[in-house]
Amino acid sequence: MPFLCQGALVTLQSAAGGAALAIVIALIVGLMASSPLRTVRGVARVYMEFFRGTSVLVQLFWLFYAMPILTGYQLDKVFAGVLALGLNLGAYGSEVVRGALQAVPPSQREAAIALNFTPLQRMRYVILPQAFAEMVPPMNNLLIELLKATSLLSVITVADLAYEGRLLVNSGSDQLVVFALMLVIYFLFSYTITLVMRFVEKRAARMVGRGKPRRATAAAEAAR
Repeated sequence: MPFLCQGALVTLQSAAGGAALAIVIALIVGLMASSPLRTVRGVARVYMEFFRGTSVLVQLFWLFYAMPILTGYQLDKVFAGVLALGLNLGAYGSEVVRGALQAVPPSQREAAIALNFTPLQRMRYVILPQAFAEMVPPMNNLLIELLKATSLLSVITVADLAYEGRLLVNSGSDQLVVFALMLVIYFLFSYTITLVMRFVEKRAARMVGRGKPRRATAAAEAAR
């Protein structure tokens, strides 16, 4: 059990690092994909299509095994894993961001222009808050996929939950118990992500006026 706990901690650290990188990439590339400049959109599209169209496992092999041959520099295995996860899931997240930005009604943009907002002010105060509420549900799914993808890091000997579980089985531990514990741990992590993202989704919806006001909700509960 202590070995599984250590592996679970490495899994959490890898997932957190990959998620942070993926979110940053998704925001930047998603904004680029919504740019009025064709060249900027083209660069974003090439990145998105490449990383969505190739296996994250192959990307991981390239970063950890092939890059040292080409550059002479060996990446740390955990860093290589986080980088592969961030680049891959960032491509999927970029499409989520692009779609959320396009989902903002044109009338909102027109109203911001009528109020003499600068492009930066329009994006910061009008477009992004509404787009953020649209991003949260699909981002929840992507974060769970990223968490599950951390198990691939075991192929480059990152001592995550999957790696430690395999070591325990190979050392003679009960397979059923080990695999059952791994399932429970992955489920608890995934369910925690879902709970957090549901909370964020409700807050985001309330910020843009889509959720029920707290007083109205309390009154409705009292009426029951």
